[in-house]
Amino acid sequence: MEATASLNSIPMSVRKMRLVVDLIRGKRVGEALGILEYSKQEAAIWLRKNLLSAIANWEYKTDGLESADEYDLVINEIFADAGAQIKRFRPAPHGRAHRIRKHSCHITIKVSNSVPLPSEGVEASEPETVQE
Repeated sequence: MEATASLNSIPMSVRKMRLVVDLIRGKRVGEALGILEYSKQEAAIWLRKNLLSAIANWEYKTDGLESADEYDLVINEIFADAGAQIKRFRPAPHGRAHRIRKHSCHITIKVSNSVPLPSEGVEASEPETVQE
């Protein structure tokens, strides 16, 4: 089972966000939370908040019957996209103006369980053979 969480319009450049996103891509949820807890970057605060939301969404999809700790959740997919830019002007010498661009970004996290749920059933381990 897979669950998704996203945060939009985070007031931070996507370049700074991707530095931390690359640290936790493909990791187990517990390990990723540990990395984010002790990271100095501000992006880690936003990512931790979004990751906890993805875990809560996964538990909600199982009707609250299953705990995320038992099923070894993994960050299946995580990406940061550029958001809208807020454009401002700042006075400059000789009657000119300098443009200031305030960047924003969007984060999307998808988590899935590596241990199958009882409701998912056990898939056949043997591949089907083709008869000629």
